[in-house]
Amino acid sequence: MNRAFWRGKRVLITGHTGFKGAWLCLLLHSLGARVAGFALDPPTQPNLYDLARVDEWVDSTVADVRDLAKLSGCVSEFEPEVVFHMAAQSVVLQSYHDPIETYSTNVLGTVNLLEAVRHARRPCTVINVTTDKCYENKGQFEGYTEDDELGGHDPYSSSKACAELVGAAYRESFFPMSQSDEHRVGLASARAGNVIGGGDWTPRQLVPDAISAFVRSQAVTLRHPSAIRPWQHVLDCLAGYLTLAQAVGENIQLYSGAWNFGPCDEDSRSVSYVVETLGAYWGSNTTWVLDGSQHLPEEQLLRLDVTKAAKLLNWRCRLTIDEALHWVASWYRGSYSGRQPRELCQEQISAYLSMN
Repeated sequence: MNRAFWRGKRVLITGHTGFKGAWLCLLLHSLGARVAGFALDPPTQPNLYDLARVDEWVDSTVADVRDLAKLSGCVSEFEPEVVFHMAAQSVVLQSYHDPIETYSTNVLGTVNLLEAVRHARRPCTVINVTTDKCYENKGQFEGYTEDDELGGHDPYSSSKACAELVGAAYRESFFPMSQSDEHRVGLASARAGNVIGGGDWTPRQLVPDAISAFVRSQAVTLRHPSAIRPWQHVLDCLAGYLTLAQAVGENIQLYSGAWNFGPCDEDSRSVSYVVETLGAYWGSNTTWVLDGSQHLPEEQLLRLDVTKAAKLLNWRCRLTIDEALHWVASWYRGSYSGRQPRELCQEQISAYLSMN
C-alpha cells in the first residue's frame, strides 16, 4: 500500500458500520485518508464500530443503500475519489430466512451506488466488494479464477453473482474502457475469501461462535467441520482492496474488472482446523462437537486462485492461516481482559503495515 496515495484522499465506504467496514475505516484513518461512510446502524450488539469509536473519525450517514436519493445526495456532497461498496446482507444462512432483503440490498443497493456515481459525473474509482461465493460452485479442488462461471446455490451467493453482473453491465454501458479518458470512472470488483479478525460478533459465524464457546469453556458446535474455505485475516483482505483501488486509480483500462483475494492453496483449511488452532492459541482445552440437527445446505469445498492479484498487483496474504488465527485470538483475549478495542486494532494495523 502506498501511504502517499491515500493521504488526504476522499474515500466513501458503504457498509462502514459492519465488521470489515469498521476495520477499513481504522486502516484508512491510519493512512491519512478522509473517510465518509453510508450505512445502517451497526448490525450486531456488541460491534466493533461502536467499541472502537470509529464514528469519531468518519463523516457518517445512517441510511439504507436502497434509498437512491439519500445515497446520491451523499455522493454528490462528499465527492469521493474512491468508493468501497461493502454494504450488503452478508450471511449465507440469513439469506435463506429473508431472501427479499438479501436480493434487494445486494443487487439494488449496487445499482443505486453505481447510479449515484454515474450522475455525479466526477472522476472516481469504485471497488465493488462481492465474495468468493459468487462462482458457480462445482465442487472442484482447484481454485476458481476470475474467468470462471458465476452462479450461486443459495440466495446470498446468487445475489452476489447478480451484483457482479450489475457491475459488469455498468462498466460496459456507462464506464467503457474506450472512453475512460472522458468519464474517468474505474470500476473493479473484489472477490474475497472468508475473512476473520478481532471484533466480529456476526451471529452463526465460525470465529464469533468459537470465541463465545471458549469464553464459556464449552465445546464449539460445528455444522460442517470438514468444509474447506479460503480463510484470510481482515487486514490482508483490506490490503488487497486498497492495492486494487490504487492500481485502478493509476490505470483504469488495465486494472478495471474482477479480482480474487484469498490465501495460498495450502492455507485453505477445514472448519475443524480453524477451531482447533484458534482454541490452541486461546489456551482452551475444549473441543468441538458435531451439530447433528438438520440445517440448511452449505458448500463443502471452496478455493480461490489468486494468481492474477499476485502477478499484476504484487499482492499476497502476508499472514499465514496460523498467524492470522494467532492475531484473532490475541485480539479477543485483549478485549476480554479489558483492553480498548481501538487500541487493539491500531496495534495490529501498525504491526501489519510494518511487515515487508
